[in-house]
Amino acid sequence: MEFLVVQFLTGLASAASLFLAASGLSIIFGVTRIVNFAHGAFYMLGAYVAVTLTEWWDGPLGFWGGVLVAAIAVAVLGALTEVSLLRRIYRAPELFQLLATFGLTLMMQDIVLLVWGPVDLIGPRAPGFKGAVQILGQQVPSYELFLIVLGPAVLAVLWLLFHRTRWGVLVRAATQDRDMVAALGVNQKWLFTSVFALGIFLAALGGALQLPREAASHNMDLRIIVEVFVVVVIGGLGSVTGAFLAAVIVSELNAFGILILPKISLVLVFIVMAAVLVVRPWGLLGRKEAAPRQVLGATIHPWRPLSQPQRLALAAVLALAACLPFVSGNYLLTVGSEILIFILFAQSLQLLMTVGGLASFGHAAYFGLGSYGAALAAKSLGLPMGIALLAGPVLALAGAFIFGWFSVRLAGVYFAMLTLAFAQIAWSIAFQWVDVTGGDNGILGVWPAALVGTPARFYWFAFVVTVAGVFCLRALTFSPFGYALRAARDSELRAEAIGIDRRRVQLTAFMIAGSFAGIAGALFAYLKGSVFPETLAIPYSVDALVMVLLGGVETVSGAVVGAIVYKALAIWLMSETEMSKLVLGAVIVAIVVLSPKGIVGYLSDIARRTPWLAAWSNKA
Repeated sequence: MEFLVVQFLTGLASAASLFLAASGLSIIFGVTRIVNFAHGAFYMLGAYVAVTLTEWWDGPLGFWGGVLVAAIAVAVLGALTEVSLLRRIYRAPELFQLLATFGLTLMMQDIVLLVWGPVDLIGPRAPGFKGAVQILGQQVPSYELFLIVLGPAVLAVLWLLFHRTRWGVLVRAATQDRDMVAALGVNQKWLFTSVFALGIFLAALGGALQLPREAASHNMDLRIIVEVFVVVVIGGLGSVTGAFLAAVIVSELNAFGILILPKISLVLVFIVMAAVLVVRPWGLLGRKEAAPRQVLGATIHPWRPLSQPQRLALAAVLALAACLPFVSGNYLLTVGSEILIFILFAQSLQLLMTVGGLASFGHAAYFGLGSYGAALAAKSLGLPMGIALLAGPVLALAGAFIFGWFSVRLAGVYFAMLTLAFAQIAWSIAFQWVDVTGGDNGILGVWPAALVGTPARFYWFAFVVTVAGVFCLRALTFSPFGYALRAARDSELRAEAIGIDRRRVQLTAFMIAGSFAGIAGALFAYLKGSVFPETLAIPYSVDALVMVLLGGVETVSGAVVGAIVYKALAIWLMSETEMSKLVLGAVIVAIVVLSPKGIVGYLSDIARRTPWLAAWSNKA
């Protein structure tokens, strides 16, 4: 019993820093609607800056002053980021800021590595809280008790700030209806900047206060951002009290999950999040989201199929790509095959995002299920490659049906986070079901058949499958089903008035997209010769999102260009420089600022404004 009490107190202490970061993200999204993927990077930066400052300044005031100054300094950096970058793209589709903040995350990872080095940094212990207090015969660190008190204290301060000050009233009003706040003459720009700075301050403070409990490390950002998103969604977007309640729930689940349910401890919080969203679609204390500024995937110019000159140009490009094995070595052909596979993977997500208006944060689940389906069919059942390749999309289709059936009942970021939860559940099964999947050791020896056993032949095979898949997905866009999906995206009420069942249409699209992602995953298994749980992990889902947004979310096939640019640039930079993330992140941010519509959207705008290119103008 005594041990359980101590474990409970440990969970409450962890909830404090998690609440600080989550409340900051909740406030930022509630007002600005920015999906700030870089929030974890600012959390990490707060920890590293605090390490440096506390080393410079001696004495009790040195530690506490270093923590506070570090949080303020990172908040100032956050405000500058909002003014110089995010303010330029507020009118872009709401999830497009994800691309910009992802670029910032990549840059910060290499900047931290460059400034502080690759070794984890251990911070000092908090002066005045170095001992322990005996509770029920168990020793509890006094710093843990300090954090337990700090969490409710910060919640109280934030409540007073939002309910007893004019600024707080404006923030709460903007959370509910930003357009009305603007109509009242409030300067939204500086309101957004102040909110963003406060959110980053809370994140950096949470990171800095973790130093006496854990070392500052390079994986702090990705680890915390996932938990923060979970907390914000469970609590309800824009609800600080909800964030506090959810932080306690998540922290206690982490504390007791390993003791009570060790086999599902890695995914327990995602199971809880999925259950909460199914029962309460807007979180425990959240409210229904306000209408977005712009429907994801909507476009000013109507889509139309390729013109005759464009078809000729496309045929020429495909002919050149098909000739690559005649002029390239094995390495380049392997890279080309990987790019082709990711083209199909990204294009499957493009169908959901562009035509359906559904931004999935867990699309890697179906890519990974496709990989495991093919690998298990080949290794466990001994099936030939042709049949094993079919097993991949079949397993992905089954997963898409199960996950999609629940997900399409939600919308916006809640839909996105539920897809993330299901992807993490799939990853956990692959990671912990060792008898079937091999766990972290994966499934090895998934080699292609002799017919496509050379790099050149496999490239041609991947080329044919990818081109056929992209054309099928594009044909669906311009089919009656595609138009029904667009109708459901633009207006559920009007769609239902003409006999379109939104959930049925979106679930069908979800299953189609999952199946094509499964095809890409099956090819990937044979390309790599192995399958690991990481194929279902969050980084692959983020890669797919980045490819779609980079190419242009308002285009039909922008993901093709986005996948080519992103994968080719990432692979090339990794071989050319140790600061590949810094350069890649800077390129992504530059593209976001210069062309919020993506690469293909930018080129299409140029074509429409150029008389001699007018015939080529089209949303590719």
